[in-house]
Amino acid sequence: MKAQLASPGFTHIYAALVAVINTKMPENGELLVKRVIFRFRRAFKRGDKVVAIALVRFIAHLVNQQVVHELLALEVLTLLLANPTDDSVEVAVNFTKECGQILAELCPEGLRAIFERFRGILHEGEIDKRVQYTIEGLFAIRKGGFADYPAVHEQLDLVESGDQITHEATLEGTIDCEDKLDVFRFDSDYEKNEHMWAKIKQEILGESVSDVDSSSGSDDDGDEDEEDEPEQPVPADNNMAIQDFTEQDLVNLRRTIYLTIMSSITHEECAHKLMKLNIRPGQEKEICSMLIECCSQERTYLRYYGLLSERFCLIKREYQDAFDECFAEQYSLIHRLETNKLRNVAKLFAHLLFTDALPWTVFEYIHLNEEETTSSSRIFIKILCQELSEHLGMKTLKERFLDELMQPTFAGLFPKDNPRNTRFAINFFTSIGLGGLTTYLREYLKNAPKMIMEQAKAAADSSDSDSDSSDSSSSSGSSSEFVFAVLSVQTPKNTELPGWSRLLVFIITPFLFCCWHSAAAQMKLLMSGDSTRKLTAPPESLGCLACHGASRVFELVTSLLILPHARENMYPSTARHLVPSSATMGLKVLR
Repeated sequence: MKAQLASPGFTHIYAALVAVINTKMPENGELLVKRVIFRFRRAFKRGDKVVAIALVRFIAHLVNQQVVHELLALEVLTLLLANPTDDSVEVAVNFTKECGQILAELCPEGLRAIFERFRGILHEGEIDKRVQYTIEGLFAIRKGGFADYPAVHEQLDLVESGDQITHEATLEGTIDCEDKLDVFRFDSDYEKNEHMWAKIKQEILGESVSDVDSSSGSDDDGDEDEEDEPEQPVPADNNMAIQDFTEQDLVNLRRTIYLTIMSSITHEECAHKLMKLNIRPGQEKEICSMLIECCSQERTYLRYYGLLSERFCLIKREYQDAFDECFAEQYSLIHRLETNKLRNVAKLFAHLLFTDALPWTVFEYIHLNEEETTSSSRIFIKILCQELSEHLGMKTLKERFLDELMQPTFAGLFPKDNPRNTRFAINFFTSIGLGGLTTYLREYLKNAPKMIMEQAKAAADSSDSDSDSSDSSSSSGSSSEFVFAVLSVQTPKNTELPGWSRLLVFIITPFLFCCWHSAAAQMKLLMSGDSTRKLTAPPESLGCLACHGASRVFELVTSLLILPHARENMYPSTARHLVPSSATMGLKVLR
């Protein structure tokens, strides 16, 4: 029955097979008739036209093979024409074509009454014109004696009239389909029953045990002969396998998806049709990309595409992964889209996000800073976030973005790696009306200098403790080491300081040593962050006066003699702004 429903064109062959089996096992033939009638009644009540046409065709050929009595055919026609509709009349016409010849032979009066009913329906004119034409065609076929619709083909007339077993069946009453026979049960006499079934099979197929044995023996002999024969060289096959690299199948699939999307009225209808396309594993991304492209081509955003995309994401996890990949691709190529297309794509992804059809981990592809964004990507982020705020509300959206488990995902959208990027993100969200999302970013930016100073102070304290322990053991040789550092100033390649300038530097080295200690003290005060103490010590002693004087002299000497020969990019730029100029010069030479 399943094979007949799948291939109604071979119904006459299946009916001939049932007729042969019915002569040996009439119980099976009767059970088949019951189940066909039961399914037809169910299809008729449900209004399933396709299944009903296939089943009445099966009943007609069973009547032709005399497996079931012809009265069943008259009952079926009477039922179909009792309350005529376009579908029921069309089914009745197809049924009459298939079994009209046998009815004309066995019960012509009944067939005449059926055609009178057809004529009455035709005169009433309450059915569709197309169905009226089919009735007129049926009258023409009857006039020709059903020549194009023979009851039994000559090749399928396999049962003698004396061997035929006809079952009495009716549409009325209760039908027992014996569904319990569909369940496997343990057979204690398995071998005995198998031997009995083998005999029945041989009787039906017209074979004998000797024929089967001889055929199997000849096959074995043939195999031995083939083994004895020497192997012959196999000629080369000139038919080369052609591989299609044009991806025509993929193009056809995309065309089918596009036509299905455009021809559907509702998103549920479209999803049902697309699921019936039997998309192979790995082709889920084609549906996702086609949905995004079709959505971007619309003049305005249609909620139809959002609902359809949401349905696919909820059906299979593979579609979520495919939309995740599409989000990354669309964001990386967003500068190629026009403003209208960009808006539609952003609203589509926003729909998937606020319905939780797409995981929020897609935000990891977004890095909101001046270097990694363009005008198009900023518009995309703006529309995306505004749509989320509109549907979720500012409070819920802020809670989503503040989720501790998702902070690594939102690190690019709310950057904290650089104060400049943080300030850029704050200004961006404020300009699009979502400044409430940046509250914690503002607090972070406000406390950032204090945190940096604390980190620098901790680093300075650790370095000072290390330097104090080393100063006690190296104070005796610090003067000579300082002179060596001054005299070994790095200069550009093939450049040497004049000898008289080196002598001058050697003479002022004691004063320079005092300047070096003064600069170190000033740097320590700066790093400690104590604003009550000045960076330069007041010249209250002769030593301090000598130190400041030596500083000025050293500044003049180094600016005129040494610095023109030194590399500017060797000296730290921050030191020039943090300490006085004289100490800066000392630090430069010391480096």
